[in-house]
Amino acid sequence: MKNPYINRLLKVPERSFFLFGPRGVGKTTWLKQVLPDALFFDLLDTSLYLDLSQRPHNLEPMVGTLPADSWVIIDEIQKIPDLLDEVHRLIETKGWRFALSGSSARKLRRGGVNLLGGRAVTRNLAAFSYQELGDAFDIEFSLQWGFLPYVQLDRENAPDILNSYVNTYIKEEIREEGLIRSLPPFLRFLNIAGQLNGQLVNGQNISREAGVPRSSVDVYFSILEDTLLGYFLPAYRPNVKVREQSHPKFYWFDPGVARAAAGLLFEPADRLWKGIALENMVYHELRVHNLTRNKNRNISFYRTGSGVEIDFIIETKKRRPSSNAHVVCLEVKMAEKWNRSWERPMRSLSSSGRIHVDRMFGIYTGKRAYHFDGIDVLPVQDFLERLHQGEVF
Repeated sequence: MKNPYINRLLKVPERSFFLFGPRGVGKTTWLKQVLPDALFFDLLDTSLYLDLSQRPHNLEPMVGTLPADSWVIIDEIQKIPDLLDEVHRLIETKGWRFALSGSSARKLRRGGVNLLGGRAVTRNLAAFSYQELGDAFDIEFSLQWGFLPYVQLDRENAPDILNSYVNTYIKEEIREEGLIRSLPPFLRFLNIAGQLNGQLVNGQNISREAGVPRSSVDVYFSILEDTLLGYFLPAYRPNVKVREQSHPKFYWFDPGVARAAAGLLFEPADRLWKGIALENMVYHELRVHNLTRNKNRNISFYRTGSGVEIDFIIETKKRRPSSNAHVVCLEVKMAEKWNRSWERPMRSLSSSGRIHVDRMFGIYTGKRAYHFDGIDVLPVQDFLERLHQGEVF
């Protein structure tokens, strides 16, 4: 790619903020780009880390005599949770604004830190999105290798970068921080979790396959969530007079990282894997739009006990005593031709009378757009264009 910097969709808040996101999504690069005059502290700097971890009060003389409303960036804030007490004091007494970035809030929560008691808002940065990549977006490449900036900006070395990414994650986030007692069981779990990308989570089955206690499965998933490497997609339960699924699905934050965790980087990506990767891609784009536009909409999936499924449900209006919930339905298919039978679950939910379906979309890898009696069937890029223009939710 010719442009070494990709403009991001995320906007800088007016007040102090936490910036969370997985490793390698460009948090530091973005902060330096949008706050070029800010004073920058990198807690990966060993000498700085040792100084501030032993003497957090030294932060004030390090910042010096900056006027009120000046920006101060502290990168990798989770490394010194106690530093937040000093940040809190300086926000109050000096009026400085802080941008505090990290790849996990786990250590902050474990340390009993209150995340500045509401004096800082929270923002999240994801990997590159369709709109950010613009003309450089390549659906075939992205389905196989994902959206990490390192990967998108150095496509020839994508397999090696992803392989190193997972190994680095294991070393830095797991082994060094002592999040687990024994690494081998977690590695077995990680491999299985990679293969289960976009699938229903059954803790008992995973426990048996990985050879770890059932309780460990929950801990391991919480580690992936807290380090922002994956997200549970909850089941939507509108109680439409059928037995509905209650188990969540688990999606990795990036299809390329999921492939690396599964140990499949150097195996051809088959059609089934690409189909899951396409769902993963759509979910990624939904999350990016939800976060960068501050929509704060609940995203879920719908499945009945008989296996009837809708890939994504976006709740646009919550249920109230006087009115039904409003939702947008999405069905995603890795197919060159659209099969009208794929519309039935969405139409069935819409006709149930227990929920108001605002819009229905079919998303597929064909080239032609259709409108079938209330359902828009769109090629992937057409849908993503509409999504980021605000025409989906």
